[in-house]
Amino acid sequence: MAEDVLSQNEIDALLSAISTGEMNAEELKEEQHEKRVRVYDFKRALRFSKDQIRSLSRVHENFARLLTTYFSAKLRTYVHITVASVDQAPYEEFIRSIPKMTILNIFSLPPLAGRILFEINPNIAYAMLDRVLGGRGASFNKVDNLTEIETTIMKQLFEHAAENFQEAWSSIVEVEPTMEDFEVNPQFLQLVSPNETVVIISLNMTIGETTGMVNICIPHVVLEPIIPKLSVHYWMQNQQLTESKPEEYQALSKSLEKTTIEAKAILGEAEVSIEEFIQLKPDDVIQLDQLISDPLLLCIDEEPKFYVQPGKKRRKMAVQVLEEIKGGGRRQ
Repeated sequence: MAEDVLSQNEIDALLSAISTGEMNAEELKEEQHEKRVRVYDFKRALRFSKDQIRSLSRVHENFARLLTTYFSAKLRTYVHITVASVDQAPYEEFIRSIPKMTILNIFSLPPLAGRILFEINPNIAYAMLDRVLGGRGASFNKVDNLTEIETTIMKQLFEHAAENFQEAWSSIVEVEPTMEDFEVNPQFLQLVSPNETVVIISLNMTIGETTGMVNICIPHVVLEPIIPKLSVHYWMQNQQLTESKPEEYQALSKSLEKTTIEAKAILGEAEVSIEEFIQLKPDDVIQLDQLISDPLLLCIDEEPKFYVQPGKKRRKMAVQVLEEIKGGGRRQ
């Protein structure tokens, strides 16, 4: 462990203490043989490894980025969301840590069993509501007397936000988040038993000048079927499986070869005034900026790709490729 490694100064001090007799080497040996006891709280059982917690953090970092894009477009203001922490704790401890009156959205995640909880700080929730209703995003807290219209708007906001949750989790499992309930008092909500271990993902959210927390509570029973997938080994194996195979590359190449593109040769260009354009008549001549001796420009989907010369093939107008354009643009 990194904390067990001594610095050079500590080693020198230890050797000096042994040489002067201040410390007995035999006593040090006896201390090493003593059994070390670590306190373990059975009420706070850690059922997720550090590796699994890191995987959950990686998934929700992606979720935070998706939410930032979603709410920025929805609220038409500056929104920034980051993962503040990912931790595990008993459900009872999580309920005690959130405000007595707050915004609670309960989702089911079929095909996974159980439900998850989104807890949104009232300051953030009302800043969103104010923006949706045409305000400047001012924060105020009246969560104890929400109107029916305000409740419906908040439900819709986070119901659509759950689609980003589905996308963030798609690399591990395909889920279909469905809003089951909307509550403001956590005491009336019994998601799982009080001692059940839950993962708490805390997102730090900024809307304009208002900041607050969004907590996602995921019980162990929800994640239990997919725990083997929350490991570095699974992520590396999944990455190897997604690497392209030679036959897939060839099939993709053949499909691309059949794709049609627009190719057009530019005979030349000219600039005319609006007055000259309006007065154009049949048999009028427009002088182009292209010399007869210069090659023409062949554009592929508006991008200059080749220098060509005009001609005929089987009584049809055609061009012959002379030179490929490196890096695009016209030849000087």
